[in-house]
Amino acid sequence: MRVVIAEDNALLREGLVLLLGSAGHEVVGVAGTGPEVLPALLTHRPDIAVVDVRMPPGFRDEGLRAALEARRALPGLPVLVLSQYVEESYAAELIGGGASGVGYLLKDRVGRVDAFLDALERVASGGTALDPEVVTELLARRRDDPLDTLTPREREVLALMAEGRDNTTIATRLVVTERAVSKHIGNVFAKLGLPPSDTGHRRVLAVLAYLNRGGGKES
Repeated sequence: MRVVIAEDNALLREGLVLLLGSAGHEVVGVAGTGPEVLPALLTHRPDIAVVDVRMPPGFRDEGLRAALEARRALPGLPVLVLSQYVEESYAAELIGGGASGVGYLLKDRVGRVDAFLDALERVASGGTALDPEVVTELLARRRDDPLDTLTPREREVLALMAEGRDNTTIATRLVVTERAVSKHIGNVFAKLGLPPSDTGHRRVLAVLAYLNRGGGKES
């Protein structure tokens, strides 16, 4: 897998280069500042971009904005955001665009190498990998809508779906049967007015597209 890394912290950047190399992936380009991100992505056209949000010179949202520009120039470019922060508006734009191959993980919560590599490969293959806190932030953006009708268990299932988990994994995590998971998913889609589907990340994208489309009030 060919990877471009956009990260201003040199120690973390080099650590990612070594980690990905040892896992059999090829880092074809790196960017240490916001203005370097888009040219690197357009030049190398990688299989996936691993991007920080806040990068020099402004340390605001340079990395994520560059990733969004790259996805417009290279439709379908898989992007895995690895950040210390949840930037709601840009996260919503990235995730709610209806395209596959998106991930948003918080650095403080990526504690296992195998979990990070699993998320990387899932996003590169067109799936999703979303930190539960990111999902919580996006859910909190909307009020007075059908999301309020979800039960606590249905919200747990929705959050795990947004992480890109399949029914078997959700059942294991919640210690319930797969049949129960399927029933909860059916209830979630029914309450959100979405057609039920068991087709992996596409159901996640449908839910997130609903969460981010117009008409709801933002917090």
